[in-house]
This record gives sequence, C-alpha cells and structure tokens, in this order.
Amino acid sequence: MEAALLKRWESLASRYDELTTQLTDPSVIGQPPLLIKLNRERTELEPVAQLFQRHRDLFKQSEDISHMLADSTIGAEFRTLAVEESARLDEAMVALQAQVMEHLTPRDPRDDKSLFLEIRAGTGGDEAALFAGDLFRMYVKFAERHKLKVEIVEASETGKGGYKTVVALIEGKGGYGLFKYESGVHRVQRVPVTEAAGRIHTSTVTVAVMPEVDDVDVQIDPKDLRIDTFCSSGAGGQSVNTTYSAVRITHLPTGVVVSCQDERSQLKNRTKAMRTLRARIVEAEREKQEAEIAQNRKAQVGTGDRSEKIRTYNFPQNRVTDHRVGVTLHKLEHVLAGDMSELVEALRSQRDQAAVAEAS
Repeated sequence: MEAALLKRWESLASRYDELTTQLTDPSVIGQPPLLIKLNRERTELEPVAQLFQRHRDLFKQSEDISHMLADSTIGAEFRTLAVEESARLDEAMVALQAQVMEHLTPRDPRDDKSLFLEIRAGTGGDEAALFAGDLFRMYVKFAERHKLKVEIVEASETGKGGYKTVVALIEGKGGYGLFKYESGVHRVQRVPVTEAAGRIHTSTVTVAVMPEVDDVDVQIDPKDLRIDTFCSSGAGGQSVNTTYSAVRITHLPTGVVVSCQDERSQLKNRTKAMRTLRARIVEAEREKQEAEIAQNRKAQVGTGDRSEKIRTYNFPQNRVTDHRVGVTLHKLEHVLAGDMSELVEALRSQRDQAAVAEAS
C-alpha cells in the first residue's frame, strides 16, 4: 500500500481513538448534542479503525516470522512452516488492504446510475465502422455478465455488423460505475477483410459514457426545445417509412441534438430521446467545468477526454493494451467476448488511489 494511503488510514484510526476518549469526558457527556455528533462520527470510523488494528496485528506477526527466518539456527521443518505462514500473512495483508480501500475511497454518487453509451466510428472508414460494431457487441456481453439491460436508442448501421453511430441505454444498478472508464478513443490494429496485400490498418472509434440523470438533476424549459418527427429507417416491419414515429429533439440554448427511432410509438421514442437529452446536457456541463479546472491547474485532471487514445486492440498479436494504467493482456478474444474485469479493476484501483490521495 502506498505511503499516502497508509497515512490516511492511520489518521482515521487515530481519530477513532481520540473520539473514544472524548466520549468518556464528563464535559462532553454533559452536552447531549455534542455527544450525539461525536458518537455518530465514531460509529462511521469504527470499521476503518478495526481494520487498522487487524493490519497492525498482521504486520507484527509478519515481522516476527521475518526474524525467525533470519535465524540460521532453526531447523528445516520449522523453516518450511515459517515460509508457509509468511505467505499466508502476505495474502491476508493484501486482502485487508483491498477491503479498507472501500472505506477510504470517496464514493462517486453517480456509480449506481444507469447510463447512455455512445459509440462513433472515427478514422478508418468501413473498418472503423466494423470495429464500432465489435466494441458495441463487447459492451453488450459485458453488460449481460453483470445483469444489466441494454436497449438501443439510436443507430446508423453500415451493414456487415458495422455502425457509424450507435447509442444505447444500459439500465441496472452499478452500471455507470462499471462503464465510466470507457470514455475516450479506442484504437484497433488489424488486417481488414478487404485488404488483399495483408497490410495492418489502424482505425479509431470514439466512446462516450454518460450517467442517466433524473428530472430533478436538470430543468429543461419546453420552450427551449424544437421537436421534429420523421419516418423511421431500417428494420421495423410495415411501419417503416409509413408513420412519423421517429423523433429528433434539439435543445436550442446548447445546440444538443438527440434522436430516437427504435420504438414504433412516437411517444416512446420521445420519452427515450428526452432521457438521452438530459444526460447529454448534464455531461456537457460537467465536461465544461472539468475543462475549466484543468485550465486553472494547467494540466489535464483525468477527465476521460475523448481526444485521448485510451486503449489499443491489436489483432495480429492477440493483445489489448490500456495506456492509462499500462496493462497489457494477451487474450483479445476473451476481452471482445465481454471479459473486461481485469481492465476495469485496474482502472478502478488507479482511480481509487488517486481519489484517496487527493482527499488526504
């Protein structure tokens, strides 16, 4: 564990001990409001303090084992037992530190929300569109692994499984917390099926992840909206191009435009489009605020800016590399099948440590 995290952990445990002492002070006992306040704070810190005591116990045991192993006079059988115990203590320490991170990390209140996932083909023409389709299917499988529901809101297909653009609503508790690290530019390196000479091409796809927002999070004046209806295109049976069920909504003050034609009902499409609109307006405001913070600090603060190339998928080498955490996995086919747990955990760990360090 990094020194900054350990220092914060120790500081919280010390505060717990300090509160325990204060709660026995007659002057505090005589002030019921203060007593309630201090007791509430102590209760909140109790799990962290208990884990820190366990950490100290494990550290002491580990030191004792190290001293034993440094003794050249101990027998082979006893040394073997000591080595096994040392390994057990190391595993227990790692598990304990992972457990305490949940208490030390400032929680993002948006993590439990549903989200909108937007995928756009970038440079690379048809190959980029095909990879946009690959990414979308990867995210659908990842969502299914976590019991999340995926529903397409808007899509512009190119055929053969490709997309110029696809927007999906992913619903379920904890959805945004799982997907929020995916915003940015994803790069693919592979030989396109149309490449006769076998040359490797590089294409890019842009991914944006926006938490769904409640009505209370953003107030939209109906006077600020321009709502257009048009005929659906693509799959949809007899209703396609015969009824004006598709909806396009423009938010005039910000210029944000959303559309939905997935449903046959104009009302349902309008409802979905409004959900997307609220999320995009809030996300645009958040990005604006974070850009101002970054400018003031004269450094990017990890906003998941879409211009960043965050990950590379190299098909010839069966490799996926996340450039933000320096993690490389040689199992591309498993990742594309929705097995993204190692990447997500590495990103979550990095973000948690940064958040704790900033809060310290």
